[in-house]
Amino acid sequence: MTQGDTIGAGPPTAAADSSRRARSARLGRTTGLRTVATRDGWLRPETTRLPSLTGLRFPAALLVFLNHTGLPFPFLRLVKDDDAAMDWFDITHNAGSLGVTFFFVLSGFVLTWAVRETDTVRAFWRRRIVKIYPNYAITWGLAMVLFASAYTPTRTAILNLLMVHVWVPKFDVFSSVNQPSWSLGCELLFYLAFPLLHKVFRRIKAGHLKYWISGVTAAIIATPFFTYLLLPDDPNFPGGLALGARASTNQYWFAYNFPPMRLLDFALGMLVAQAVLNGRWWNIGMTWSSLLLLGSYVWASHVPFLYSQRSMTIIPIIFLIAAAATADARNQFTLFRNRAMIWLGEVSFAFYLVHFVVLAYVRKWLGHDMYSVPQTIGIVLVEFAIALLASWALYALIERPITRNWSKPRHPKAAAS
Repeated sequence: MTQGDTIGAGPPTAAADSSRRARSARLGRTTGLRTVATRDGWLRPETTRLPSLTGLRFPAALLVFLNHTGLPFPFLRLVKDDDAAMDWFDITHNAGSLGVTFFFVLSGFVLTWAVRETDTVRAFWRRRIVKIYPNYAITWGLAMVLFASAYTPTRTAILNLLMVHVWVPKFDVFSSVNQPSWSLGCELLFYLAFPLLHKVFRRIKAGHLKYWISGVTAAIIATPFFTYLLLPDDPNFPGGLALGARASTNQYWFAYNFPPMRLLDFALGMLVAQAVLNGRWWNIGMTWSSLLLLGSYVWASHVPFLYSQRSMTIIPIIFLIAAAATADARNQFTLFRNRAMIWLGEVSFAFYLVHFVVLAYVRKWLGHDMYSVPQTIGIVLVEFAIALLASWALYALIERPITRNWSKPRHPKAAAS
Protein backbone atom coordinates (compact mmCIF):
# COMPACT_ATOMS: atom_id res chain seq x y z
CA MET A 1 0.00 0.00 0.00
CA THR A 2 1.13 3.54 -0.63
CA GLN A 3 1.41 6.30 1.86
CA GLY A 4 -1.68 8.46 1.75
CA ASP A 5 -3.68 9.61 4.74
CA THR A 6 -1.52 7.51 7.05
CA ILE A 7 -1.92 7.17 10.76
CA GLY A 8 1.73 7.92 11.30
CA ALA A 9 5.24 7.37 10.14
CA GLY A 10 6.29 4.41 12.29
CA PRO A 11 7.47 3.71 15.82
CA PRO A 12 9.02 6.50 17.87
CA THR A 13 12.02 4.46 19.11
CA ALA A 14 13.82 1.18 18.62
CA ALA A 15 13.27 0.14 22.24
CA ALA A 16 10.27 -2.02 21.39
CA ASP A 17 12.35 -4.00 18.90
CA SER A 18 15.00 -4.98 21.44
CA SER A 19 12.30 -5.81 23.96
CA ARG A 20 10.62 -8.06 21.45
CA ARG A 21 13.78 -9.98 20.65
CA ALA A 22 14.27 -10.68 24.33
CA ARG A 23 10.95 -12.53 24.42
CA SER A 24 11.31 -14.94 21.52
CA ALA A 25 9.52 -17.72 23.38
CA ARG A 26 6.33 -15.70 23.60
CA LEU A 27 3.91 -14.21 21.11
CA GLY A 28 5.71 -10.99 22.05
CA ARG A 29 5.79 -7.43 20.85
CA THR A 30 7.14 -6.29 17.52
CA THR A 31 8.58 -3.09 16.20
CA GLY A 32 5.75 -0.59 16.12
CA LEU A 33 3.12 -3.20 16.97
CA ARG A 34 2.22 -1.75 20.34
CA THR A 35 1.99 1.89 19.32
CA VAL A 36 -0.33 3.64 16.89
CA ALA A 37 0.64 7.07 15.62
CA THR A 38 -2.25 9.50 15.39
CA ARG A 39 -2.35 13.13 14.45
CA ASP A 40 -2.61 13.95 18.14
CA GLY A 41 0.28 11.79 19.34
CA TRP A 42 1.11 8.18 20.10
CA LEU A 43 -1.63 5.83 21.24
CA ARG A 44 -1.03 2.50 22.98
CA PRO A 45 -3.22 -0.34 21.61
CA GLU A 46 -3.03 -2.25 24.89
CA THR A 47 -5.21 0.50 26.40
CA THR A 48 -7.31 0.90 23.24
CA ARG A 49 -10.24 -1.29 22.29
CA LEU A 50 -11.84 -1.36 18.86
CA PRO A 51 -15.55 -0.70 19.50
CA SER A 52 -16.31 0.07 15.85
CA LEU A 53 -14.98 -3.31 14.78
CA THR A 54 -17.03 -4.95 17.52
CA GLY A 55 -20.07 -3.11 16.21
CA LEU A 56 -19.34 -4.15 12.63
CA ARG A 57 -19.45 -7.81 13.59
CA PHE A 58 -23.23 -7.85 13.74
CA PRO A 59 -23.89 -6.48 10.23
CA ALA A 60 -21.53 -9.19 8.97
CA ALA A 61 -23.47 -11.87 10.87
CA LEU A 62 -26.74 -10.35 9.63
CA LEU A 63 -25.54 -10.72 6.03
CA VAL A 64 -25.12 -14.45 6.63
CA PHE A 65 -28.62 -14.62 8.12
CA LEU A 66 -30.11 -12.81 5.13
CA ASN A 67 -28.25 -15.07 2.74
CA HIS A 68 -29.78 -18.15 4.36
CA THR A 69 -33.29 -16.66 4.28
CA GLY A 70 -32.82 -16.17 0.54
CA LEU A 71 -31.72 -19.71 -0.35
CA PRO A 72 -34.59 -21.20 -2.40
CA PHE A 73 -34.09 -24.73 -1.04
CA PRO A 74 -37.04 -26.73 0.38
CA PHE A 75 -35.53 -26.97 3.87
CA LEU A 76 -35.38 -23.15 4.13
CA ARG A 77 -37.70 -21.56 1.56
CA LEU A 78 -40.90 -19.97 2.85
CA VAL A 79 -42.25 -17.74 0.07
CA LYS A 80 -44.65 -19.33 -2.42
CA ASP A 81 -44.12 -17.00 -5.38
CA ASP A 82 -41.21 -18.22 -7.55
CA ASP A 83 -40.37 -14.76 -8.90
CA ALA A 84 -40.25 -13.28 -5.39
CA ALA A 85 -38.05 -16.14 -4.19
CA MET A 86 -35.55 -15.66 -7.01
CA ASP A 87 -35.59 -11.86 -6.67
CA TRP A 88 -34.63 -12.17 -3.00
CA PHE A 89 -32.01 -14.75 -3.86
CA ASP A 90 -30.52 -12.44 -6.49
CA ILE A 91 -30.10 -9.75 -3.83
CA THR A 92 -28.73 -11.94 -1.06
CA HIS A 93 -26.85 -14.81 -2.74
CA ASN A 94 -23.42 -13.24 -2.15
CA ALA A 95 -24.23 -11.79 1.28
CA GLY A 96 -23.14 -14.87 3.22
CA SER A 97 -19.76 -15.12 1.53
CA LEU A 98 -19.17 -11.43 2.18
CA GLY A 99 -19.98 -11.83 5.87
CA VAL A 100 -17.76 -14.89 6.29
CA THR A 101 -14.82 -13.29 4.49
CA PHE A 102 -15.21 -10.20 6.67
CA PHE A 103 -15.04 -12.38 9.78
CA PHE A 104 -11.93 -14.22 8.59
CA VAL A 105 -10.03 -11.01 7.82
CA LEU A 106 -11.31 -9.36 11.01
CA SER A 107 -10.10 -12.31 13.09
CA GLY A 108 -6.52 -11.93 11.86
CA PHE A 109 -6.64 -8.17 12.28
CA VAL A 110 -7.99 -8.13 15.84
CA LEU A 111 -5.72 -10.90 17.13
CA THR A 112 -2.67 -9.07 15.80
CA TRP A 113 -3.85 -5.76 17.22
CA ALA A 114 -4.52 -7.23 20.64
CA VAL A 115 -1.53 -9.58 20.93
CA ARG A 116 -0.20 -9.57 24.48
CA GLU A 117 3.45 -8.80 25.22
CA THR A 118 3.76 -11.52 27.85
CA ASP A 119 1.49 -14.07 26.21
CA THR A 120 2.41 -17.70 25.65
CA VAL A 121 1.26 -19.95 22.86
CA ARG A 122 -0.54 -22.27 25.28
CA ALA A 123 -2.38 -19.38 26.94
CA PHE A 124 -3.43 -17.99 23.56
CA TRP A 125 -4.78 -21.33 22.37
CA ARG A 126 -6.61 -21.86 25.65
CA ARG A 127 -8.40 -18.49 25.39
CA ARG A 128 -9.50 -19.10 21.81
CA ILE A 129 -10.87 -22.59 22.46
CA VAL A 130 -12.68 -21.43 25.59
CA LYS A 131 -14.13 -18.57 23.57
CA ILE A 132 -15.50 -20.52 20.61
CA TYR A 133 -16.06 -24.17 21.52
CA PRO A 134 -18.83 -24.06 24.17
CA ASN A 135 -21.16 -22.14 21.83
CA TYR A 136 -20.16 -24.40 18.98
CA ALA A 137 -20.90 -27.59 20.91
CA ILE A 138 -24.24 -26.32 22.19
CA THR A 139 -25.50 -25.27 18.76
CA TRP A 140 -24.24 -28.59 17.36
CA GLY A 141 -26.35 -30.38 19.95
CA LEU A 142 -29.39 -28.22 19.22
CA ALA A 143 -29.12 -28.87 15.49
CA MET A 144 -28.75 -32.62 16.03
CA VAL A 145 -31.74 -32.81 18.37
CA LEU A 146 -34.05 -30.56 16.35
CA PHE A 147 -33.43 -31.74 12.79
CA ALA A 148 -29.95 -32.91 11.74
CA SER A 149 -29.88 -36.34 13.42
CA ALA A 150 -32.55 -37.59 11.01
CA TYR A 151 -30.19 -37.48 8.03
CA THR A 152 -26.65 -37.10 9.41
CA PRO A 153 -24.47 -40.25 9.61
CA THR A 154 -22.77 -40.77 12.98
CA ARG A 155 -19.29 -40.40 11.48
CA THR A 156 -20.22 -37.07 9.89
CA ALA A 157 -21.77 -35.83 13.13
CA ILE A 158 -18.61 -36.69 15.06
CA LEU A 159 -16.37 -35.00 12.48
CA ASN A 160 -18.57 -31.94 12.79
CA LEU A 161 -18.41 -31.95 16.58
CA LEU A 162 -14.61 -32.14 16.39
CA MET A 163 -14.57 -29.20 13.93
CA VAL A 164 -12.67 -31.16 11.25
CA HIS A 165 -15.55 -31.83 8.82
CA VAL A 166 -14.50 -28.89 6.65
CA TRP A 167 -11.40 -30.85 5.60
CA VAL A 168 -13.55 -33.44 3.76
CA PRO A 169 -14.39 -32.40 0.16
CA LYS A 170 -17.91 -33.80 0.23
CA PHE A 171 -20.81 -31.38 0.33
CA ASP A 172 -22.87 -33.44 2.77
CA VAL A 173 -19.88 -33.47 5.16
CA PHE A 174 -18.40 -29.95 5.09
CA SER A 175 -21.92 -28.49 5.02
CA SER A 176 -23.34 -30.83 7.67
CA VAL A 177 -25.34 -30.46 10.91
CA ASN A 178 -25.29 -26.68 11.57
CA GLN A 179 -24.35 -25.37 8.14
CA PRO A 180 -22.33 -22.27 9.18
CA SER A 181 -20.13 -24.48 11.38
CA TRP A 182 -17.68 -25.11 8.52
CA SER A 183 -16.17 -21.66 9.09
CA LEU A 184 -15.27 -22.56 12.69
CA GLY A 185 -13.21 -25.45 11.34
CA CYS A 186 -11.26 -22.83 9.40
CA GLU A 187 -10.93 -20.63 12.49
CA LEU A 188 -9.46 -23.57 14.38
CA LEU A 189 -6.63 -23.73 11.83
CA PHE A 190 -6.20 -19.96 12.07
CA TYR A 191 -5.73 -20.12 15.83
CA LEU A 192 -3.28 -23.00 15.59
CA ALA A 193 -1.27 -21.12 12.95
CA PHE A 194 -1.39 -17.66 14.54
CA PRO A 195 1.68 -17.96 16.82
CA LEU A 196 3.86 -19.12 13.94
CA LEU A 197 2.45 -16.58 11.47
CA HIS A 198 2.89 -13.80 14.00
CA LYS A 199 6.49 -14.83 14.59
CA VAL A 200 7.15 -14.68 10.84
CA PHE A 201 5.18 -11.51 10.10
CA ARG A 202 6.66 -9.48 12.95
CA ARG A 203 10.06 -9.76 11.25
CA ILE A 204 8.81 -8.02 8.10
CA LYS A 205 10.22 -4.54 7.73
CA ALA A 206 7.52 -1.90 7.91
CA GLY A 207 8.43 -0.63 4.46
CA HIS A 208 7.95 -4.12 2.99
CA LEU A 209 4.46 -4.73 4.36
CA LYS A 210 2.87 -3.30 1.23
CA TYR A 211 4.49 -6.05 -0.86
CA TRP A 212 3.25 -8.78 1.43
CA ILE A 213 -0.27 -7.33 1.55
CA SER A 214 -0.36 -6.98 -2.22
CA GLY A 215 0.93 -10.53 -2.71
CA VAL A 216 -1.59 -12.17 -0.37
CA THR A 217 -4.43 -10.08 -1.85
CA ALA A 218 -3.39 -11.14 -5.36
CA ALA A 219 -3.33 -14.79 -4.25
CA ILE A 220 -6.90 -14.51 -2.90
CA ILE A 221 -8.17 -12.84 -6.06
CA ALA A 222 -6.42 -15.40 -8.29
CA THR A 223 -7.66 -18.46 -6.39
CA PRO A 224 -10.78 -18.95 -8.56
CA PHE A 225 -8.72 -18.73 -11.76
CA PHE A 226 -6.44 -21.59 -10.75
CA THR A 227 -9.36 -23.53 -9.25
CA TYR A 228 -11.31 -23.41 -12.52
CA LEU A 229 -8.11 -24.19 -14.45
CA LEU A 230 -6.85 -27.15 -12.44
CA LEU A 231 -9.85 -28.89 -10.87
CA PRO A 232 -12.58 -30.78 -12.77
CA ASP A 233 -15.81 -28.85 -13.23
CA ASP A 234 -18.17 -31.84 -13.01
CA PRO A 235 -20.37 -32.79 -11.34
CA ASN A 236 -21.81 -29.46 -10.20
CA PHE A 237 -22.23 -29.05 -6.45
CA PRO A 238 -25.74 -29.86 -5.14
CA GLY A 239 -28.26 -27.19 -6.08
CA GLY A 240 -25.66 -25.12 -7.88
CA LEU A 241 -27.10 -25.33 -11.38
CA ALA A 242 -30.55 -24.29 -10.17
CA LEU A 243 -28.95 -21.19 -8.66
CA GLY A 244 -26.80 -20.37 -11.66
CA ALA A 245 -23.64 -21.21 -9.71
CA ARG A 246 -21.36 -23.21 -11.99
CA ALA A 247 -18.71 -25.07 -9.99
CA SER A 248 -18.10 -28.66 -9.03
CA THR A 249 -18.14 -29.72 -5.40
CA ASN A 250 -14.35 -29.97 -5.42
CA GLN A 251 -13.96 -26.53 -6.99
CA TYR A 252 -16.38 -24.94 -4.53
CA TRP A 253 -14.77 -26.64 -1.54
CA PHE A 254 -11.21 -25.83 -2.57
CA ALA A 255 -11.82 -22.16 -3.39
CA TYR A 256 -14.27 -21.34 -0.61
CA ASN A 257 -14.16 -23.87 2.24
CA PHE A 258 -10.68 -25.43 2.28
CA PRO A 259 -9.01 -24.13 5.50
CA PRO A 260 -5.49 -23.53 4.08
CA MET A 261 -7.04 -21.48 1.26
CA ARG A 262 -9.03 -19.38 3.74
CA LEU A 263 -5.90 -18.98 5.86
CA LEU A 264 -4.95 -16.37 3.26
CA ASP A 265 -7.85 -14.18 4.44
CA PHE A 266 -6.74 -14.49 8.05
CA ALA A 267 -3.10 -13.77 7.17
CA LEU A 268 -4.17 -10.72 5.18
CA GLY A 269 -5.96 -9.37 8.25
CA MET A 270 -2.80 -9.86 10.29
CA LEU A 271 -0.65 -8.03 7.75
CA VAL A 272 -3.08 -5.13 7.45
CA ALA A 273 -3.12 -4.78 11.24
CA GLN A 274 0.67 -4.53 11.23
CA ALA A 275 0.52 -1.92 8.50
CA VAL A 276 -1.99 0.17 10.47
CA LEU A 277 -0.01 -0.14 13.68
CA ASN A 278 3.20 0.80 11.91
CA GLY A 279 1.64 3.84 10.27
CA ARG A 280 1.99 2.27 6.81
CA TRP A 281 -1.63 2.17 5.75
CA TRP A 282 -3.42 4.37 3.23
CA ASN A 283 -6.64 5.19 5.07
CA ILE A 284 -9.52 6.18 2.78
CA GLY A 285 -12.02 6.45 5.64
CA MET A 286 -15.14 4.48 6.49
CA THR A 287 -17.47 6.29 4.07
CA TRP A 288 -15.38 5.59 0.98
CA SER A 289 -14.58 2.08 2.19
CA SER A 290 -18.30 1.36 2.62
CA LEU A 291 -19.15 2.72 -0.83
CA LEU A 292 -16.35 0.67 -2.34
CA LEU A 293 -17.68 -2.44 -0.57
CA LEU A 294 -21.21 -1.78 -1.81
CA GLY A 295 -19.98 -1.33 -5.37
CA SER A 296 -17.92 -4.51 -5.23
CA TYR A 297 -20.93 -6.42 -3.88
CA VAL A 298 -23.01 -5.36 -6.86
CA TRP A 299 -20.13 -6.18 -9.19
CA ALA A 300 -19.83 -9.65 -7.69
CA SER A 301 -23.19 -10.59 -9.22
CA HIS A 302 -21.75 -10.17 -12.72
CA VAL A 303 -18.66 -12.40 -12.50
CA PRO A 304 -18.24 -16.21 -12.50
CA PHE A 305 -19.46 -17.85 -9.31
CA LEU A 306 -16.18 -18.58 -7.54
CA TYR A 307 -14.93 -15.03 -8.13
CA SER A 308 -18.09 -13.68 -6.49
CA GLN A 309 -17.43 -15.56 -3.25
CA ARG A 310 -14.52 -13.41 -2.04
CA SER A 311 -12.28 -12.15 -4.84
CA MET A 312 -14.44 -9.13 -5.66
CA THR A 313 -14.92 -7.92 -2.09
CA ILE A 314 -11.60 -8.64 -0.39
CA ILE A 315 -9.99 -5.23 -1.07
CA PRO A 316 -12.96 -3.16 0.23
CA ILE A 317 -13.14 -5.41 3.29
CA ILE A 318 -9.56 -4.70 4.33
CA PHE A 319 -10.04 -0.97 3.72
CA LEU A 320 -13.19 -0.93 5.86
CA ILE A 321 -11.62 -2.86 8.74
CA ALA A 322 -8.50 -0.67 8.71
CA ALA A 323 -10.61 2.50 8.51
CA ALA A 324 -12.72 1.44 11.50
CA ALA A 325 -9.63 0.65 13.57
CA THR A 326 -8.08 3.97 12.58
CA ALA A 327 -11.22 5.85 13.61
CA ASP A 328 -11.18 4.12 16.98
CA ALA A 329 -7.48 4.84 17.48
CA ARG A 330 -8.23 8.51 16.86
CA ASN A 331 -11.36 8.37 19.03
CA GLN A 332 -13.47 9.53 16.08
CA PHE A 333 -17.23 9.08 15.78
CA THR A 334 -18.54 6.10 13.81
CA LEU A 335 -22.01 4.62 13.47
CA PHE A 336 -20.81 1.34 14.95
CA ARG A 337 -19.34 2.30 18.31
CA ASN A 338 -22.54 3.16 20.18
CA ARG A 339 -23.83 1.00 23.00
CA ALA A 340 -26.47 -0.81 20.94
CA MET A 341 -24.08 -1.77 18.13
CA ILE A 342 -21.40 -2.90 20.58
CA TRP A 343 -23.94 -5.12 22.36
CA LEU A 344 -25.07 -6.58 19.04
CA GLY A 345 -21.43 -7.16 18.14
CA GLU A 346 -20.84 -8.99 21.40
CA VAL A 347 -23.69 -11.43 20.74
CA SER A 348 -22.87 -11.75 17.03
CA PHE A 349 -20.80 -14.93 17.40
CA ALA A 350 -23.67 -16.68 19.16
CA PHE A 351 -26.09 -15.25 16.58
CA TYR A 352 -23.94 -16.56 13.75
CA LEU A 353 -24.01 -20.08 15.20
CA VAL A 354 -27.65 -20.20 16.29
CA HIS A 355 -29.47 -18.49 13.41
CA PHE A 356 -29.36 -21.44 11.00
CA VAL A 357 -30.72 -23.74 13.70
CA VAL A 358 -33.67 -21.37 14.09
CA LEU A 359 -34.27 -21.05 10.33
CA ALA A 360 -34.11 -24.80 9.68
CA TYR A 361 -36.25 -25.77 12.67
CA VAL A 362 -38.95 -23.16 12.01
CA ARG A 363 -39.20 -24.40 8.41
CA LYS A 364 -39.51 -27.99 9.69
CA TRP A 365 -42.08 -26.96 12.31
CA LEU A 366 -44.22 -25.17 9.71
CA GLY A 367 -44.39 -28.27 7.55
CA HIS A 368 -44.78 -27.96 3.79
CA ASP A 369 -46.92 -24.82 3.70
CA MET A 370 -45.73 -21.89 1.60
CA TYR A 371 -46.58 -18.24 2.22
CA SER A 372 -47.23 -14.91 0.59
CA VAL A 373 -44.55 -12.21 0.54
CA PRO A 374 -46.02 -10.26 3.52
CA GLN A 375 -46.44 -13.47 5.50
CA THR A 376 -42.89 -14.52 4.70
CA ILE A 377 -41.53 -11.16 5.84
CA GLY A 378 -43.40 -11.56 9.11
CA ILE A 379 -42.07 -15.08 9.66
CA VAL A 380 -38.50 -14.01 8.89
CA LEU A 381 -38.78 -11.13 11.38
CA VAL A 382 -40.01 -13.59 14.03
CA GLU A 383 -37.10 -15.92 13.18
CA PHE A 384 -34.70 -13.01 13.52
CA ALA A 385 -36.15 -12.10 16.92
CA ILE A 386 -35.92 -15.70 18.13
CA ALA A 387 -32.33 -16.02 16.90
CA LEU A 388 -31.35 -12.73 18.55
CA LEU A 389 -32.93 -13.69 21.88
CA ALA A 390 -31.32 -17.12 21.74
CA SER A 391 -27.93 -15.60 20.96
CA TRP A 392 -28.32 -13.18 23.86
CA ALA A 393 -29.06 -16.09 26.19
CA LEU A 394 -26.14 -18.08 24.78
CA TYR A 395 -23.79 -15.13 25.22
CA ALA A 396 -24.99 -14.18 28.72
CA LEU A 397 -25.32 -17.68 30.16
CA ILE A 398 -22.55 -19.59 28.37
CA GLU A 399 -20.03 -17.58 26.38
CA ARG A 400 -19.35 -14.68 28.75
CA PRO A 401 -19.17 -16.60 32.07
CA ILE A 402 -17.09 -19.44 30.60
CA THR A 403 -14.73 -16.98 28.95
CA ARG A 404 -14.31 -15.06 32.21
CA ASN A 405 -13.85 -18.12 34.39
CA TRP A 406 -11.87 -20.48 32.19
CA SER A 407 -9.67 -18.31 29.96
CA LYS A 408 -6.88 -18.60 32.53
CA PRO A 409 -5.76 -21.67 34.51
CA ARG A 410 -7.34 -21.93 37.92
CA HIS A 411 -3.93 -22.57 39.47
CA PRO A 412 -1.57 -20.29 37.55
CA LYS A 413 1.44 -21.08 39.71
CA ALA A 414 1.08 -24.80 39.21
CA ALA A 415 0.47 -24.28 35.50
CA ALA A 416 3.57 -22.12 35.22
CA SER A 417 5.72 -24.78 36.84
